[in-house]
Amino acid sequence: MKRKIVVIDEEKCNGCGVCVPACHEGAIQIMDGKARLVADKLCDGLGDCLGECPEGAITIEERSADPYDEEAVQKHLEKIKGEAGPCSASSTGDNLPCGCPSSQVKTITPDREAGDEREGSASPNCLGHWPVQLTLVPPQAKFLQGADLLITADCAPFAFGDFHRTLLKGKAVVIACPKLDDVQPHLEKLAEIFKTADIKSANVVYMEVPCCSALKRIVEMAIDYSGKNIPLKETVISTSGQIIS
Repeated sequence: MKRKIVVIDEEKCNGCGVCVPACHEGAIQIMDGKARLVADKLCDGLGDCLGECPEGAITIEERSADPYDEEAVQKHLEKIKGEAGPCSASSTGDNLPCGCPSSQVKTITPDREAGDEREGSASPNCLGHWPVQLTLVPPQAKFLQGADLLITADCAPFAFGDFHRTLLKGKAVVIACPKLDDVQPHLEKLAEIFKTADIKSANVVYMEVPCCSALKRIVEMAIDYSGKNIPLKETVISTSGQIIS
């Protein structure tokens, strides 16, 4: 049968993944660094993902395709949820059911020198909590309550040498990669954090490379889904290690 269905231009696609959470059927996934349609029967052809692509790589065409299968969509979404595994952070507790040390929530006392702004002084450790990986952070963690939240791409702290003193001091932090991670769980986790943790402000930090800018869009969508009015700032780091905006 002929019907309207999504088509993705692989030449234009940069693999940023912003389209993934925009597809409520889970029909689009990042595979081999590109957004791809998992199966025709999972795409309803409505095109919710079109406006999310920063590269204009997604369009709708009419062609022969398997009929949209709502039952198959439900099974697919359940499969995606199940693949998150037992070490996905709980929304109701501070520790994960698997009990692995990397998931155990704790408060860290930052270095005394964290307030030392003298030129030439050693860069302090300003990290005030653990864990920091967004996948492992429970939305109900105490360190998130009433916090100024720093959401940073994985590479930014490595590229920007004074990350702790300039950006991290006095803030809660979560890190994620918008290109290599599964962005749908990140979107859902951030939305839950914004909804429940009384976040005062958010600063999204990402690299100047195109795929990294998807993190800003994920955060914007999460704030929108939460229904909260949270001030959002963005900080862009160059590959040479400078703040450029």
